[in-house]
Amino acid sequence: MKKRRWKKMTALSLLFIFFSSNHIPAEPLPQDNPDETQEENEIEIEEPKNLYALSACLMDADSGRILFGKEEDVRRANASTTKIMTLIVTLEHADLNNVVTFSDYAASQPDVQLNGASGEQFLLKDLCFSLMLESHNDSAVAIAEHVAGSVEAFAGLMNKKAAELGCMDTYFITPNGLDKEDENGFHGTTAADLARIMSYCINESPMKETFLEITQTPSYSFSNIEGTRNYSCNNHNRFLTMMDGAISGKTGFTGNAGYCYVGALRRDDRTYVVALLGCGWPNNKNYKWSDTKQLMQYGIDSFEKVNLLELEIPKEAECPLEISGAKTEDYSRIKMTEVQNRTEEKQIENILLRKDESIEFKLKRKQRLEAPVEAGTTVGTLKYILNGQVVREEELVLKDSVPAWDYRYSCLRMVDLFSL
Repeated sequence: MKKRRWKKMTALSLLFIFFSSNHIPAEPLPQDNPDETQEENEIEIEEPKNLYALSACLMDADSGRILFGKEEDVRRANASTTKIMTLIVTLEHADLNNVVTFSDYAASQPDVQLNGASGEQFLLKDLCFSLMLESHNDSAVAIAEHVAGSVEAFAGLMNKKAAELGCMDTYFITPNGLDKEDENGFHGTTAADLARIMSYCINESPMKETFLEITQTPSYSFSNIEGTRNYSCNNHNRFLTMMDGAISGKTGFTGNAGYCYVGALRRDDRTYVVALLGCGWPNNKNYKWSDTKQLMQYGIDSFEKVNLLELEIPKEAECPLEISGAKTEDYSRIKMTEVQNRTEEKQIENILLRKDESIEFKLKRKQRLEAPVEAGTTVGTLKYILNGQVVREEELVLKDSVPAWDYRYSCLRMVDLFSL
């Protein structure tokens, strides 16, 4: 009798638990701290000063982070630094073994020139070296007409690529960077956009290796297709021999633009890009080298690469989440479920931090959910913040699905008890 009475009391208790609207409360999670930070080093760092350039940008080519800027978002004429875009568009759209024929228009371009004659033919590959080493304006037009059919159509490809890279303050009209203006504005870019373009050329483009091969070549010789004329080109990018790790660059000058430069340096596991616009006018063509070296040295001395995935994140981000109304063995209907991080889009993993900087975290997370829930359900976000800007964002999601405690499951549990 005692055993039967005990079974009835247990069954009634189960029914009460199932139909009751009062759930067993769980201990609340610790309060989120949105401003949890790493300990900052007390280090004094002197930023670049007395730059000659009107606009300057130092960029981490791997993350796209601007490490230093001086009017880096002001749009200016950029002269032959344009040709890095001309080259990368050509490499991505044409076969370098193609034969290019100089048009009357190409042959009429002003200095600096290859001096190709109208009707003269060259390998596209040879003209790319002419374009980048000697900065020949006629070669730029001949290339553009071959690749896209006209200079205007080629400029369209250049502007499309700029937009894809997020260079919204860039507008190209000519493939050689000569000063020009039309109904949409003047040919130009910003130091920040120019640095982004170079970063793409050396890091992300499927043709980055060919781009680097051409821009690193000290000298190059070739002939026209007929073999009747020979040409020699010498690389005028002096930065290649100024600093260890220099890997690419392009000079430029026009009356409106002044002296301009964009260059890249790779040392250890860090890649820096410097872009300069309006860096002096005659007779000050060496100002650009002074500014470039100062900015590059600042980057080397002041920044370290940090893997964001190796940072210690707030403990609250990974605390198990309370799921109420869940199927459980102990009849509590409360299940603690694991939470994990997920990133669906391409996110920065490595970033250069100045030695006096640190990453802050901002956590937003639910503390409980009602069953049923599916694995992968978003329960919060974790943001990595540097100087007020979000540099990485991760979703916090449930690792496992949790079914609900329902009437059928309650009955099954009672049957199990009565069968004891």
